[in-house]
Amino acid sequence: MTERSFVQTPVLNLAYQDSGPPDALPVVLSHGFPYDAHAFDDVVAILNAAGFRTIVPDVRGYAATTFLSADTPRSGEQAAVGQDLLDLLDALNIPKAVLAGFDWGGRAACVVSALWPERVHGLVTCAGYLIQDIARSAEPADPEQEARFWYQYYFHLERGRNGLRQNRYDLCKKLWTMWSPTSAFDDATYDATAQSFDNPDFVDVVIHAYRHRTGNAPGDPRYAAIEARLAAQPTIGVPTIAIHGEVDGVLPVHGSEAHQKYFVGPYERRVLKGIGHNPPQEAPQAFADAVLRLCRSAAAT
Repeated sequence: MTERSFVQTPVLNLAYQDSGPPDALPVVLSHGFPYDAHAFDDVVAILNAAGFRTIVPDVRGYAATTFLSADTPRSGEQAAVGQDLLDLLDALNIPKAVLAGFDWGGRAACVVSALWPERVHGLVTCAGYLIQDIARSAEPADPEQEARFWYQYYFHLERGRNGLRQNRYDLCKKLWTMWSPTSAFDDATYDATAQSFDNPDFVDVVIHAYRHRTGNAPGDPRYAAIEARLAAQPTIGVPTIAIHGEVDGVLPVHGSEAHQKYFVGPYERRVLKGIGHNPPQEAPQAFADAVLRLCRSAAAT
């Protein structure tokens, strides 16, 4: 793993890894829950070897990223992680980048691509369009999908908060096995990531993220205007490749089949056979190939 650097945004001391040619076209790779920057280790090596710069942040609540003030709400809402990604681009003086991510990181990349497309060369998202429709969150899914979301409902209870606090190592490992059922990760691979869950804000950010998306926790007022824009389910006009793991244990592959309506620019959907919820770590070459397609297209313009 590349040594971390730090940059201050309006609310965070944000940790990130920066590698590859410093003047090359930049790619920002963002992880989700319960993962960390290690998910992109192999992808970074491929992209750097191809001549592109990579920036991999620690999402708020993970690893070495910390809040500047004890008074800042530990929000995990979609507007917050999207703004964090935009703030990172600003802090590093990057006018435009290829954005790629999965889970929370894919959502952050979708948010920036939808609301600030002038900052984005192209988007790689996993499981399609990830901007939450919070106004419709009370509408139930089919029973099989409701069962897949058990952990989200668990986190709505104080029992769930306590469970995440006390059993974060075993709980998150269980999610890895459920969400990527064909992935034969070993203990060393998981342990390298699990250290990132020791961040003092991890539990609060995670719990807020899952309560907010169902309307059961208020948002941080600083992000209210962004959430209002996201409530309209804005379309994404930047060139996009949507990757979906065939055996994703959270968001089944059929779920993104109808997502093309949200993408009004060049769009391609790729289904990865035998891959689960964490494509960059499970299929790094396929993930990197999607990023490289957008990088080379951007470099040619």
